[in-house]
Amino acid sequence: MLSVIRINTFYGLSHILFDFSMKVNSRETVALLGRNGGGRTTALKSIMGLAKTRDGKIIFKDNNIAGLPAYRISKLGIGYVPEDRRVFRRLTVRENMEIACQKRPKGYSSKQWKVEEFFNIFNVLKLRANKPAGTLSGGEQQMLTIARTMMGNPELILFDEPTEGLAPLIVLEILKFVLLLKEENL
Repeated sequence: MLSVIRINTFYGLSHILFDFSMKVNSRETVALLGRNGGGRTTALKSIMGLAKTRDGKIIFKDNNIAGLPAYRISKLGIGYVPEDRRVFRRLTVRENMEIACQKRPKGYSSKQWKVEEFFNIFNVLKLRANKPAGTLSGGEQQMLTIARTMMGNPELILFDEPTEGLAPLIVLEILKFVLLLKEENL
């Protein structure tokens, strides 16, 4: 499904990723491990088109997506849950989710996600549906970020430290959702 082949990514003059490669097969869960500052976030941002690679290839379903803008990569079927959440603070919880809604990519076999499903999965979002996203706790914002990403109906989801700094109960809810995604063959 995804092959990253010898990419090199820089921030200014700083060389962050050196010939980085990885492969993710369909229906496979892969964890990218390493210490802080090791390039995990840069690897995900490079795949997503948020950090520009200088060379190498990023192949998603037989298409080289290296150099494409993030919105095009999203439309092709890759979702990204950033570590810093990036909710639209002034929009309501519901609006944050609706703004990201897009049709499934061509040939996509799993179900189309809907706002109401996430209100059932993450009940706290239902309780706060009409509240500005900026008023949510960190854990609630993370749930919203995951739900918003899923509204794009991705085939491949990139999670960047989805449980960092969250309360144990919130971590359990997020892990339950990741297991649900696995059952959905994502």
